[in-house]
Amino acid sequence: MSQTPSSLPARWTAESPAGTLPLTRMDAFQKPSEFVRTRENEIRINEIFYSLQGESSRVGLPTVFVRLTGCPLRCGYCDTAYAFHEGKTRQIDDVLSEVASYDARHVCVTGGEPLAQKTCLTLLTKLCDAGYSASLETSGALDVSAVDARVSRIVDIKTPGSGEVARNHWANLDILNAHDEIKFVITSAADYEWARNKLKQRRLHERCPVLFSPAFGELDYADLAAWVLRDRLPVRMQVQLHKVIWGERRGV
Repeated sequence: MSQTPSSLPARWTAESPAGTLPLTRMDAFQKPSEFVRTRENEIRINEIFYSLQGESSRVGLPTVFVRLTGCPLRCGYCDTAYAFHEGKTRQIDDVLSEVASYDARHVCVTGGEPLAQKTCLTLLTKLCDAGYSASLETSGALDVSAVDARVSRIVDIKTPGSGEVARNHWANLDILNAHDEIKFVITSAADYEWARNKLKQRRLHERCPVLFSPAFGELDYADLAAWVLRDRLPVRMQVQLHKVIWGERRGV
């Protein structure tokens, strides 16, 4: 169901703590485009920062995050709405130089939706060529088949509670392997039941690790933990470690 101004998530409009950037109503309802256009060897960057990985099987690892601008989705729980439009076009080699300055082994390319920029594929390949352990966080709405095979693809399956379930690109599941991961963000008991059914029907855990993550501020951690244990699901429950440590803010 599409968002209306009266149902726009509070985090997009309310006053935000220092270090965060709220999204205006005008920006929130600007029609999202499928792709962000850049020239060859250029990419539009929202931010680059160094922190602990808060999600996936890499949780806790010191990681350089490269957040790209643009996203064709508008999930109700989105916590990076500032990346919809804000950013600066940079040379990919310049981005690699900044990443190298952190002297880290792990790099995560995220968004927004990073695959909304076609040169994201070039960036990922160059990161792998430079010897980094690279991961890609993607909404699951766009084709991931062209992503360098050395990259760990963390692919969302959008639940009904996201408001974007119709955007799932189900063909992605057929090309994932044990090097990749699938993530469900769970907003409610109904979302959990939907995700549990998809897990079992498609036997997703036999293809790659599966993550169940409670939507921050919407679902109690203990509730999701109890459901996973009750149903003996072959999944990893995760919480967003960076939010547990620093709260909901930018650059962590």
